[in-house]
Amino acid sequence: MTVLYGFINSCLQSLVVEKFGHDTWVKLSSLPGVQDTFMTYTVYDDILTLSLVTEACSLLDVSADVFLKLFGEHFFQFCKQAGYDTMLRTLGGNLIEFIENLDALHSYLALSYQEMNAPSFRVEMTGDGKMLLHYYSDRKGLHHIVPGIMEAVARELFDSKVTMVVLNQSEEDERTGKKEHVVFLVKQTNQAGKPTDQVVPSQRGLDPGYIELVNYVEYTVYDKSSLFNGDGMAAFDLLFPGSHQCTLSPFYPDKLWMDEKAFCNAFPFHIVFDEDLKIRQTGVNLQKFVPGLHARHATLDQYFIITHPQVTFTIESIKKFINSQFVLKTFKDKYSTLKLRGQMLWIDSLGCMLYLCSPKLRSLQELQDVGLHLADLAQHDVTRDLVLLNQQRLAEMELTNQLERKKEELRILSRHLEAEKEKTETLLYAMLPRHVANQLKDGKSVEAGEFEVCTILFSDVVTFTNICAACEPIRIVHMLNCMYSKFDRLTSIHDVYKVETIGDAYMVVGGVPVPTDTHAHRVANFALGMRIAAREVTNPVTGKPIQIRVGLHTGPVLAGVVGEKMPRYCLFGDTVNTASRMESHGLPDHIHLSSSTYRC
Repeated sequence: MTVLYGFINSCLQSLVVEKFGHDTWVKLSSLPGVQDTFMTYTVYDDILTLSLVTEACSLLDVSADVFLKLFGEHFFQFCKQAGYDTMLRTLGGNLIEFIENLDALHSYLALSYQEMNAPSFRVEMTGDGKMLLHYYSDRKGLHHIVPGIMEAVARELFDSKVTMVVLNQSEEDERTGKKEHVVFLVKQTNQAGKPTDQVVPSQRGLDPGYIELVNYVEYTVYDKSSLFNGDGMAAFDLLFPGSHQCTLSPFYPDKLWMDEKAFCNAFPFHIVFDEDLKIRQTGVNLQKFVPGLHARHATLDQYFIITHPQVTFTIESIKKFINSQFVLKTFKDKYSTLKLRGQMLWIDSLGCMLYLCSPKLRSLQELQDVGLHLADLAQHDVTRDLVLLNQQRLAEMELTNQLERKKEELRILSRHLEAEKEKTETLLYAMLPRHVANQLKDGKSVEAGEFEVCTILFSDVVTFTNICAACEPIRIVHMLNCMYSKFDRLTSIHDVYKVETIGDAYMVVGGVPVPTDTHAHRVANFALGMRIAAREVTNPVTGKPIQIRVGLHTGPVLAGVVGEKMPRYCLFGDTVNTASRMESHGLPDHIHLSSSTYRC
């Protein structure tokens, strides 16, 4: 199972939000199997990321190759915004150098992102000057991301344009585990559309005459007397004004001023092996922690496996990835596993490979687990500083991870709080008028008000006392709940306010708390609906529909909130009493109107 960090999923989320809008991400995150937030340093299964890509392509109606290329472009910008801008800009002086150092960047990031499983890149220049980019990955079908990244890199960092064409796509037999291998043909042009030659940095910006002179200086053999004579220095002054250092062609001593013992002490972690992988020489500390390396006929593959790049353990495969950083790991034994990270150098004169390396360590804890001390590392080895600095970075990452988890917990709690708040508000609005409830929520007092005209309705169930005497309480409750539920739905339909229920009595008002000219019409229509709805409620004693009495009256009232523990919006005045008398003196299954209501 392969995994990805939340950084990748966050980038996908950022792409969808930025390019297609926040509403699109809300729709996407609501789909099954898709999360709505991701934490940077948390590891997620590849299946989640691939599912996210698939659902995004389906929702946006775009092909996977188009979406992945767009993601590649956005990923470069996302990394810059995440604080990696300077690191990316200093990776190389041209596109080839940038690509060849990507594996080294991934190796550095792996110190912090231990579970990171990054792809590998290799540049090959053909005899006819074409540039081929080899892409290796443990994940299939994601190679369309590469053109998007490279186009953004060329445009942003090298002011040029890149076009990439897939020449070959296969499962790489050379790499262990049948990894995907895609070969791109890369064509780089400047903004004017002219091909960009990948030249050494010292040649960039010089006219043809200067370049010819540089080549002459580079490949002409000088003796010591002619190298620093007047003509030679004049030539260098012409090429490099103000500098008297030759940086174009290295000079080597006639003999190496270091004996074998000094070399093995200066580089305590190194291995020299021949074409048959037979070990010829090792550093002193490596002998100490991996005993047996100097056994007769000992070969490197008897003690180590290559974990990066994932190539077969042969000289030919190593030469092909000679520009990559190699990570070797000892076979597990009863003690501990030692990982080495370093550079492979081919010594043509000896027919041997030099692996100049250091222990690969992320923290002081790993240093202890392997059984090493800082003193075991050469003082010139930056691994000493790297372990100490990364120890602090890991602590900062853990703190950041904890903060992200707390943030996510707070977000979930906030969402639950909003849901509970909605339930509370719904209950509050059912008890009090909305504007009154809002005033109470804001801590304001609700003043009593006088309404010059409104229509009040009372209703009750005929023979309710007899029904209560003949039935169990639960059956009475079921009957009233059925009846009141139907009445409550009618209040919403006719826009009247339900004041209260007491036993079998039901009270509503029109024109309060929001005045309206059609208060009597609304209450009258509501009364007609009540009579029809009551016929659908069964009398638990007789088994027949219940009958109700309804009374209406129109007039002035006083209204206000009463109580603190359970505040109620109450109506006061003769209009309330008269409406109640209209109901109590009415006939079963009839609606009794006062003259004032009739006139309205």
